[in-house]
Amino acid sequence: MIEAEDRGVPAAVAAERDPIARAVALAETTFRAGGRLFYVGAGTSGRLGVLDAAECPPTFGSDPSMVQGLIAGGPAALTRAQEGAEDRAEDGVATIAAAGVGSADFVVGIAASGTTPWVRGALSAARAAGARTALIACTPLDAATRASVDVAIVPLVGPEVITGSTRLKAGTATKLVLNTITTGAMIRIGKTYGNLMVDLRATNAKLASRSERIVAEVCRISREDARRALDAAGGGVKLAIVMRARGVSRTDAEHLLADADGALRRVLGPPPAPA
Repeated sequence: MIEAEDRGVPAAVAAERDPIARAVALAETTFRAGGRLFYVGAGTSGRLGVLDAAECPPTFGSDPSMVQGLIAGGPAALTRAQEGAEDRAEDGVATIAAAGVGSADFVVGIAASGTTPWVRGALSAARAAGARTALIACTPLDAATRASVDVAIVPLVGPEVITGSTRLKAGTATKLVLNTITTGAMIRIGKTYGNLMVDLRATNAKLASRSERIVAEVCRISREDARRALDAAGGGVKLAIVMRARGVSRTDAEHLLADADGALRRVLGPPPAPA
């Protein structure tokens, strides 16, 4: 029964592709202007926002401040439920103020019901600070709530197998939406080349190996040559690719990427077809 219910989640998310695309565009605009993307939520919703934010730096080489997850009850709520934290709208307001949210930022509220006071307070404060806002919910929103944000994303997943347990279908739908917002925006600001994560940070052996594979695949060279290219580039995947593909120094490669706003496609053209 659980599996049968879960099968309907992707369709519910796909039905919201237009507002999701608008959120991607807002996130891209935010990043290009030097602003930040904030996820704000309570309970499962908050934890999913923190998770998506935490995964951006190793995947896309983004600064940790670029995407941030804020959760009702603070860091302690990540591992233990903080009962009642979601009911205090004034705490949501205070959290936005403490984060220094301003007009350059984009704040995405996550609330399966769409009514969580902490999230409502945070969004209200963000709007007052001039930030763009969005709300992700999994139940229908009234007209006033939709009008209160720039984008409303509402994948209607239907009743949960266990009534009210929104960590199930609603949580899955939320994860899919968050994945798409950050991944789509990162693609649009040049953090990928084709389907390759060329801005990843090699913070462990697995990612170091992946860096070598990416350089080898794009430049059509051996893993050994890719390793040498990465060493010459100080570990930077993009730099290594440009240095090798264009036959230039590290300094020249840095200039080429800077002129292209970091987009490898603008320096090298379309990525090669898979070998």
